[in-house]
Amino acid sequence: MQTLKPKPKARPFCLSVKGHVKLLRLALAATSMTLFILAQAPEPYIVVTGFEVASTFFFILLYILRLDRLISCLFWPLLDIINSAVAAVFMIVVSVLALIPETTTHTVLGGFFH
Repeated sequence: MQTLKPKPKARPFCLSVKGHVKLLRLALAATSMTLFILAQAPEPYIVVTGFEVASTFFFILLYILRLDRLISCLFWPLLDIINSAVAAVFMIVVSVLALIPETTTHTVLGGFFH
C-alpha cells in the first residue's frame, strides 16, 4: 500500500523574491507615470509607462490568483521574460528621451525612476 506524501505548501507570490521584484517594478513604473502626468510630458512617455504599469499589474494578478497553474497551455516564464525585455527596451528609450532635452523637473524625475 502506498503512503501519501503531503504536498509542500506553495509560498504566496507576494512573499517571494519574484513577487517583491514585480511589486517594486510596479511601484517605480507608477511613480514614473505620475511624474510624467504632473509634468505634462509628451503623450508617448505616458502611454509607454502606462503600458508597463498595466502589463506588470496583469502579471502580478495572474501570479496572485495562480492562473499560471490553471492555464498550462502557455509557458508563463517565457512570456514574463519577453514582457520584461520589451518593457526594458521601451523604458530605456523613454528614459533617454526624457533626459536629453531641457525639460521640467518632473519629467527628469520620471525618466530617472524609469
